[in-house]
Amino acid sequence: MFGIGIPELLVILVLVLLVFGANKLPEIGGGLGRAIKNFKKATTEPDEIDVTPSSEKKKEEKED
Repeated sequence: MFGIGIPELLVILVLVLLVFGANKLPEIGGGLGRAIKNFKKATTEPDEIDVTPSSEKKKEEKED
């Protein structure tokens, strides 16, 4: 995993705990999770966004 072993990972986690404190870690984790989710969503969406209102789409489908 990028040349980072278990001891190095533990040192990094302890430093993060000391810097941010135990109360902030869930907020940081949640924010990171939302950021990753939004990034994945943005990369899978099509380039063009359909801005046609849903009522017009239904009319077009009925006419076909």
